[in-house]
Amino acid sequence: MEDWGREEEENGREEEEENGREEEENGREEEENGREEEEENGREEKENGREEEEENGREEEENGREEEENGREEEENRREEEENGREVEENGREEEEEN
Repeated sequence: MEDWGREEEENGREEEEENGREEEENGREEEENGREEEEENGREEKENGREEEEENGREEEENGREEEENGREEEENRREEEENGREVEENGREEEEEN
């Protein structure tokens, strides 16, 4: 009977030790998984930031090209208005001369 009690006690200790080892291993695995997840999230954030910067750069370049084109069109319109003004003046002078 006494042997049975000691054996029961020994089995209980062994089971507790095994449970403790498993909990430690689970804790290490959870820590490792957490580190890996943080690293992956960091890489993804970095990549997303790089992609966003590239997209912003492309948009800024496109906006710059559009602004240049608008500037050229405005200059062309200004020249046309000046030419139209000169033609109106010329027509006015010709009319005065005819009258």
